[in-house]
Amino acid sequence: MSYAPHLHAARSAAEAASALIRKAYRGQFDVQLKADASPVTEVDIAAEKVIRQTLSAAFPDHAFYGEELGRGDTDAEYLWLIDPIDGTKAFVRGYPMFSVQIALMHRGELVLGVSCAPCWNGTGETAWAEKGQGAWLDGERIHVSEIDTLAKATLSTGNIATLAASADWAKLGALIPRLHRIRGYGDFLHYHLLASGRVDAVIESDLNILDIAALTVIVREAGGTLTELGGGAIGLDTTSVLATNGRLGVW
Repeated sequence: MSYAPHLHAARSAAEAASALIRKAYRGQFDVQLKADASPVTEVDIAAEKVIRQTLSAAFPDHAFYGEELGRGDTDAEYLWLIDPIDGTKAFVRGYPMFSVQIALMHRGELVLGVSCAPCWNGTGETAWAEKGQGAWLDGERIHVSEIDTLAKATLSTGNIATLAASADWAKLGALIPRLHRIRGYGDFLHYHLLASGRVDAVIESDLNILDIAALTVIVREAGGTLTELGGGAIGLDTTSVLATNGRLGVW
C-alpha cells in the first residue's frame, strides 16, 4: 500500500506548524507547567491544533494521539501520533534543538514519519520516511553508516535518568570504553545523525512514543534498527530506545 497522500499531508502539517513556531521562537509567549512538571507553551497548543486541522481536512475519519490535546481512539485503523514541539524545554530556553514530530500508525504499525526541526542550523531541516520508500533528509536519500565494530562506533545518549538508576548502568559503563566516541546530541538530532550515517547508535531510557514514532520509521527506512532498550518492539507504551545502524552489537 502506498502512503504517499498521507506523507504529503503530514509534511504540509509539519510545515504549517513550523511556520507558527519560527514566528514565536525567542519571543514572548505564555509558559505553563503540566502535571509532570514539564513545560507547555501556547505555541505547542497552537501548533498541534494546526497539525490536526491540516490532517483532518485530508483524512476526516482518522484518529489522533497528541502531546497537548490528548488521545482519541488509539485502536483506530489510522492513528496519527503528534508531538508539536518535541523539546519544549529547549524552545523555552531559546536554543534550537526541538522539532515537530508527526507519525502515522496503520493497524498498529508505524508506516510514516516526518521530523521537522524548524530552527536548527538557522534554516531548519526536515527528515521523512514512508514504509518501503526509504528515508530522506531535505530531499536527499539517506542511509545509516556501515560501521560494524564498536571500536569505530559513535554512540549518542539522550535522557538516561532511569538507566542511571538501574542495574544496567554498569552495562553502559562497560560499553563506553569500547567505543570510538560517546556524545549526547539528544532529541531529534541524534536520530537524524544516525539515519544519515553520522553516528552509529543511540540509547535513551526516558521518553514516550510521541517523541520517537516518526523517528522510528525514518531510522528503519534508512537501514537501521530501533527497538526498546531491552529489545522489545516499539509501541504506544514505549519508554526507552536502542537504535543502531543494524551492524553493531551494542547492548
